[in-house]
Amino acid sequence: MPPLLYLLALGNLVVGSAAFVITGLIELMAQGLDASLAEAGQAVTAFALSTALLSPLVLVATGGWTRRWALVFALVLVAAGNAVCAAAASLPWLYAGRVLMGMGSMFTPIVAGVALALVPPAQQGRALSATFLGVSLSYVVGVPLGTWIGLTQGWQASLWAMTAASALVAALVAWRVPAGLQSPRLSFSGLGTVLRQWRVVSVLLVTALFFTSIFTVVSYVAPLLSGLGPGGDDHLALALLVFGVAGVAGTLIGGWGMDRLGRRRTLTLLLLTLASTMVLLPLMPGHLAWTMAALVAWGITGFGVMAPQQACLARMAPGQAPLLISVNASMLYIGMAVGAAVGGPAAERWGIHWLPWVAAPFAGLAWLVLLSEQRAPATPLATGPRTPN
Repeated sequence: MPPLLYLLALGNLVVGSAAFVITGLIELMAQGLDASLAEAGQAVTAFALSTALLSPLVLVATGGWTRRWALVFALVLVAAGNAVCAAAASLPWLYAGRVLMGMGSMFTPIVAGVALALVPPAQQGRALSATFLGVSLSYVVGVPLGTWIGLTQGWQASLWAMTAASALVAALVAWRVPAGLQSPRLSFSGLGTVLRQWRVVSVLLVTALFFTSIFTVVSYVAPLLSGLGPGGDDHLALALLVFGVAGVAGTLIGGWGMDRLGRRRTLTLLLLTLASTMVLLPLMPGHLAWTMAALVAWGITGFGVMAPQQACLARMAPGQAPLLISVNASMLYIGMAVGAAVGGPAAERWGIHWLPWVAAPFAGLAWLVLLSEQRAPATPLATGPRTPN
C-alpha cells in the first residue's frame, strides 16, 4: 500500500474521534449546558444531518481543488467545529459547532477517492479498508482517551484536545500530501440515473438501517451502562475501548467476509448477530460481562458492514464510485441521526435499559431490504460493468 494512505488513515482516526467522542460525554454535556439527555443527544443528530446533507455539497464544490487543499480544508472545518463546541455556553452553539464538523467529515470520502486513484483495481478493496481502519481505530484510541480527558478534566478539555489534534493533522497533510495529487473530479452528473436503480438504493438503505439500529443505543452508551450493569467512569472508558477493538476486528472481518462469502451472506450474519444481542441484552440487567459482549457484537457488525458496502458500490458503478461512497457515508450518518433522535425520547419514555428493543426492528428492516435484492432485476448499470456482489 502507498505510504500516503497511512497518513490519510491517521486523518480518519482524528475525524472519527472528534465525531464519536461525544457518545461518552453526553451526560456531562447535558449537565454542563443545563439540558436534558435527549436535548444534548441531538448534538449527535446535528452532526449526522450535516454530514448527510451538507458534506456531499461541499465535497462537490471543492471537487476542482487539488486533493491536498481539499483535505486540509476539511480538517480545518473539523477543528473549527470542535472549537465552537468546546466554547459553547448553550445548546445552539453546540449544535452549530457540530454542523461545521459534519461539513468537515467530507474528509473521509475524499480519502476514499484518493485511495481508489492511487492503487490498481485489484488492490482497491485493501486500500479502502486501510483508510477506513482509521475510523474504527478512533474507538480504540481517540474516543476512550477523549472520554477519559472529559471525565477527569471536563468535557470542554476533551473537545479542545480534539481541536488541537485536528489542526496538527491538517498541518501534516499540508506538508506531506503531494501538491499535484488529483482524483477523478466529483460531479452530481449521472448520479440521478444511478440512484434510480434499486440495486444501488437497497445498498444505501441497508447502511442507513444498520446504523440506525446501532446508534439508537450507542448514542446513549454512558447512561445505558449505568442502567444495565455496574456503572463507573472506569467501566465507561473500558466499554468504549472494547467497542473500538471490536470495530477494528469488524473492519477486517467485513473485508474477509466480502472476499470469501460474498456481500449478502456476510451482511446476513452480521444482521443476525446484531438483532440477537439487541433482543437479549435487556433480559440480562446487572451483568457487565453481557453488556460488554453486546458492545463487541455491535462494534463488529457496525464496522464490518462498511467494507462490503463500499466495495459493492464501487463495483456496481465504477464511474460514480467516490460520490457513491460519499452518499453511503451520508446514509451512515442519517442512520446515526435517526438513531439518536429515536433513542433519546424512547429512553425518557420507557427507560434506558429498553433501548436495545427499540433498536432491534431497524436491524430486521435492514434484513428485509437485503432479501429484496434477490428479487430485483439484475440489469447492468449504465455507469459501469455489472459484477456480482
